[in-house]
Amino acid sequence: MNPLLDFINCSPSQFHATATVAAILKENGFAEISENEKWSLDPGGRYFTIRNGSSLIAFEIPAGPINCIMAGSAHTDSPTYRIKENYLSNENGYNIVNTEPYGGMIRATWLDRPLSAAGRVTVRTKDGLAEKNIDLKEDLFIIPSVAIHMNRDCNSNASYNNATDMRPIYCPPGGKSLNEMIAEAAGCSDDDLLSSDLCLYSSGCRTMGDYICSPRLDDLQCLYGITEGLVRSQGSRALKLLFASDNEEVGSGTRQGADSDYLRDTVRRIFSSLSLTEEEFLTATENGIMVSADNAHAIHPNHPEYSDKNNHPEINKGIVIKYNASQKYATDSVSASVFKLICERAEVPYQVFANRSDLAGGSTIGSISSTHFPLRTVDIGLPQLAMHSAYETAGIKDTEYLIKAMSEFFGTYLEKRNNEYRILKQR
Repeated sequence: MNPLLDFINCSPSQFHATATVAAILKENGFAEISENEKWSLDPGGRYFTIRNGSSLIAFEIPAGPINCIMAGSAHTDSPTYRIKENYLSNENGYNIVNTEPYGGMIRATWLDRPLSAAGRVTVRTKDGLAEKNIDLKEDLFIIPSVAIHMNRDCNSNASYNNATDMRPIYCPPGGKSLNEMIAEAAGCSDDDLLSSDLCLYSSGCRTMGDYICSPRLDDLQCLYGITEGLVRSQGSRALKLLFASDNEEVGSGTRQGADSDYLRDTVRRIFSSLSLTEEEFLTATENGIMVSADNAHAIHPNHPEYSDKNNHPEINKGIVIKYNASQKYATDSVSASVFKLICERAEVPYQVFANRSDLAGGSTIGSISSTHFPLRTVDIGLPQLAMHSAYETAGIKDTEYLIKAMSEFFGTYLEKRNNEYRILKQR
């Protein structure tokens, strides 16, 4: 199978996505360290730390002085339906699951589709409690649509109410209760289940020609590309950072989100552990740059009118550099130019995206993160169709373009002198 699809299949929730990234890092010599323990870091070392089980920061320390920071970021979460506490009721002979929306999804795409559930549960232990990631794996849920005979307007002006239309049915295998299924996956008894952070997910990743068709391409495609770029990169003159953040789809305003001091505090802690000064921290920050990677809208085959006439990317035509005058994206001419030169060195094509001037667009973590940790930032993405659908479409070639570009990026060292920048190879 395509390695990206393996990555997505292993990542049905943000907790699993973080664990999947951690496994790749461990395979490539990164050591896990905990935020609640004292750090003893070595020059030349590779480390990562996890917060909340759903966000991760990895870093590679240069052997010499830290005068530059090269950072890449993406997010671990995707739009879905979260399962509430007290989640099950029996109505009209059906086992109905009580859910609420997480993020802004295309609701209709969740109808009439086999679904499973995954996430984190907290269980009772002898001395307290423990967190466990679980994946029910089986197709256990479906959200049925209303037949056209009962809703003649279903193909025109359709609307869906999350509290009434989007409630899934639980289809118990062998008569097992949902609690039993969750407890079995967690390896505990029903009575020891204390609470959960579970979400529904759609499976069925596949390739079709040069296309990838899969759930959660936004933003696991970019997260995979950034991670692979880091572990494949060469050189060690800059501090290399990977920030995989949670809760982007709901605004990033959490302790593990981009709208927190998680990244800045972690980098400060790196400098402190290495006995480096605050001035050295600020100098390296000013010399650094961040690539904020979150997928971009490809021009639609049936509705090209939704795209800007001059700035509409195409699938499998290269990485997308995203611009927005209202700073929904943090890209400016300098950060874009640095990234363009890096793409050219990597022999990777790039494109640009801007919204139609009369249509509001989305945002991502670039501008949010840079208000806490002021690295100059370029927002990029990979072109895709049906963003925030339960099933999205993107390009196989673009994934490889991102890996190559990010490997080159992490192998690059930036020096700023007044209004000039030297873009050097790390050694």
